[in-house]
Amino acid sequence: MKYETKSSIPERNVSTRRAGCDRGSSLTFGKSMRIEYRVARMDDVPALEALIPLSARMLQSGYYSPDLLDGAIGTVFGVDTQLIRDATYFVAVADAKIVGCGGWSRRKTLYGGDRAKKGEDPVRDPRTEPALIRAFFVHPDYARKGIGREFIRLSETAAFAAGFRMVEIVATLAGEPLYAACGYSVVERYSIDLVNGRHMPVVRMKRREEPNQTQEPTLPAVTSRAIV
Repeated sequence: MKYETKSSIPERNVSTRRAGCDRGSSLTFGKSMRIEYRVARMDDVPALEALIPLSARMLQSGYYSPDLLDGAIGTVFGVDTQLIRDATYFVAVADAKIVGCGGWSRRKTLYGGDRAKKGEDPVRDPRTEPALIRAFFVHPDYARKGIGREFIRLSETAAFAAGFRMVEIVATLAGEPLYAACGYSVVERYSIDLVNGRHMPVVRMKRREEPNQTQEPTLPAVTSRAIV
């Protein structure tokens, strides 16, 4: 399953698609590009395992110290293959390489990769529990090009279509501004215990389904939009 974002318009300001992610902001990029979005596959795992630590070290370094990142990479920041098996995880592809990943979950696990899991990962009840936004990572060369916002759109559309009425995320400090711009509110702030004994500050955030948001039985194709 593939979704495309096409770029072919001369340089100008381009607003993101959904109003909740575009409150007073716009995106401007210097050259045309085409980004394809598709559901992640198991054979993407090696590329994801390379992308995630690179993204974390480069894009989170302004918020977390090197020792916190060392303690998080591989466990808190890692590949959760259950999301891939559930077909709720997406990748962004540009120039034939994966430049971003992210998705949602109907499972109980709040964050982390396979190495952090112990035992079963049961399914949530959409009538009483929120879906979760999970594991957004973008290649540093493709940061601030709308990839995270598109993952949010795809994830929310799928989660609401699956019957969930609320979406939550355990956000990093680096990710908090994006989610706030997309309509998420802070529930609580706390710290995650890391394998090296350090403690990483995170933010639990939530967003309810908008009353006028339509549900679709399957994920919609991403319509063409300009990114320049």
